[in-house]
Amino acid sequence: MQIVIALLIFGFLILIHEFGHYLMARIFKVGINEFAIGMGPKLISRTAKKTGIRYSLRLLPIGGFVSMVGEDEESESENSLNKKPVWQRFLIMVAGSVMNLLLGFLLTAILVLMLPRLSGTTVAGFAENATSAEAGLQVGDTIVAIDGVKVHTGYDLSYVLLREGIEAIDITVLRGDERITIPNVSFPKIEDSGVTFGTPDFSVYAVEKTVGTVIKETFYRSITSVRMIWESIFDLISGRYGIEQMSGPVGITTEIGNAATAGDGGISLVSLSALIAVNLGVMNLLPLPALDGGRILFLLIEAIRRKPLKREVEGYIHFAGMALLLLLMLWITIMDVTKLVG
Repeated sequence: MQIVIALLIFGFLILIHEFGHYLMARIFKVGINEFAIGMGPKLISRTAKKTGIRYSLRLLPIGGFVSMVGEDEESESENSLNKKPVWQRFLIMVAGSVMNLLLGFLLTAILVLMLPRLSGTTVAGFAENATSAEAGLQVGDTIVAIDGVKVHTGYDLSYVLLREGIEAIDITVLRGDERITIPNVSFPKIEDSGVTFGTPDFSVYAVEKTVGTVIKETFYRSITSVRMIWESIFDLISGRYGIEQMSGPVGITTEIGNAATAGDGGISLVSLSALIAVNLGVMNLLPLPALDGGRILFLLIEAIRRKPLKREVEGYIHFAGMALLLLLMLWITIMDVTKLVG
């Protein structure tokens, strides 16, 4: 059942991504050979008489794809992708990630509505021997920034403290009508899977659920999710996280299974699904060969040069990028399986 749930979630997220490409391609009248739900051998296939588009249902429920005329081959048709202006091709390429991000924001809104309470940034109390209290933080202080980074909700606050709280940090608070910066505040640290995190030693007041607070929480939680993914990439490159901390399909399937059986009314499952949706949207925009971001990079190069690179050269680069990505996924999958059996 965990595998089925994971496949359905992955499949739906990828399908939404491909639908974004399909929808924008139709808007710009790009010829479409096929729009498929699933991968692998065809189960059902029907060609629309009016448009000539083949709609297929395939065996493996792991996403789908849209095949556009002139996408990977030369075509003289006026409706081929390679004959469209650069700006139209840019919008077609970016549309998949935009759909994932919009879905992630929608799931975040659903998650916020499901939460029993919302957290603010006003200090309500301290743990015993709290180092933040010793540094000068007080009950009633409303935290507005950490090391110059603004925080707007309890979710923001928790994330920034987890990431930045491994060292002494400056905390800016509103105390009455006065804005005060408390320097060099230290927090307890925890270690998980070989990575060190800061952890708050104080509690915060809840925030009343209103239309305004729900919209605010949804907006800033979504922005924080995007930021979290970008900073995770930076931390991986800088060496804070090792490659062993990455998860592939097996690891994510395990987490989805855990979330599905968490017994919290689906909150964990919706939260994880929203994060995966945003992750797909952000990662696909990275300027790497074989990803949408790689294709967008070639479009930018074409716009600057005022002529495209040779299709064969671009094709070889994307092929090499896909091969490297598949090798990386294979390696990560092996590590995931090793963790499970270990």
